Amino acid sequence: MKTVNLEHLDDLALGSVFLATGGGGDPHVPKLIAREAIKKYGPVQVVSAADLADDAYIVTIGSVGAPTVSLELLPSIDDAARTLEAFEQHAGRKVDAVASFEIGGGNSLIPLVAATGRGVPVIDGDGMGRALPEAQMMSYPIAGVRPTPAIAYDYAGNTASFDVSTTAIYERHIRSYSVAAGGMVTAAEHPMTGAELKRSIIPGTLSFSIELGRILRSNRGQADALLQPLQNAFKTSIYGECRLIYTGKVIDKATRIIGGYDIGEATIESFDGTGDKLFLNIKNEYLLAKIGDKVAASVPDLITIVDYETGTPINAERLRYGQRISVFATGCPEFYRSEAALSVVSPRCFGFDVDYVPLEKL
Repeated sequence: MKTVNLEHLDDLALGSVFLATGGGGDPHVPKLIAREAIKKYGPVQVVSAADLADDAYIVTIGSVGAPTVSLELLPSIDDAARTLEAFEQHAGRKVDAVASFEIGGGNSLIPLVAATGRGVPVIDGDGMGRALPEAQMMSYPIAGVRPTPAIAYDYAGNTASFDVSTTAIYERHIRSYSVAAGGMVTAAEHPMTGAELKRSIIPGTLSFSIELGRILRSNRGQADALLQPLQNAFKTSIYGECRLIYTGKVIDKATRIIGGYDIGEATIESFDGTGDKLFLNIKNEYLLAKIGDKVAASVPDLITIVDYETGTPINAERLRYGQRISVFATGCPEFYRSEAALSVVSPRCFGFDVDYVPLEKL
């Protein structure tokens, strides 16, 4: 894939919500902004990490905050480009390309807006292969990339700079700033060389997300009919396993914004009200699914909820009582099964008293 143009945006938004596992922010408004930015500035050049020079300078860019806030605190067409411009001024050098924090929801589109607005390419890949709630959970810091210098840009055009030693500390600082700035900011962070990017990025996820969106669109209908097309797509990808683990209706859902995250739970019951219910834990993303007292899927594997009638993925902030839904589980990229990655993304890192068991072994 060499460019992202207007005809790719609907599929990118749709596919990225599936991979977002409930998080990443609703893509509707970022998609509209990306559409206007591409109309104004032109298509976005897409490059593979492998094609970059080792001394190229790359920065990651996206939104930080509670996804629920993104439904109300709307960004402008210029926010992402201005964030990147502020970063370049702060760092004192030009950025050669931008990369995504995560290929999840709205954060799959923000880098496109920055890239076309500043005339730089975007990398075909991201730092998670899904969405996760905290900065230290990205593949970049896990592979040793420092989080700062970093710049955050709020809705009123104010900027804040960060210079800290670890990504865990940076996460606390940027999260506090996002809360103080209304709940959502745009950030440019984790600057790195081409060599560092090559060893840390989850590759090919931008183009795969567009392909996944095409599959979802062309197979629109009852969710159980999606299983075979999805399995065909995932089995040859970096993800592998894909399962349909539950179908039913949402009988309870409660979230609240705590410390800049959407935190809560949901309960799904079978259509006829019989059998074990599915219980879901949420921290921006769907993190743990249990059927009765048995784990059906857990972070870092992907848990995705789709509308049962249409197969359209549903972000956590749009999950509502009474919705008829299906729950899919998908394996995570191999990077996230490493000891270094599991030290920051296993279920126990989120306070769950369970160990990670790969989806195919459950």
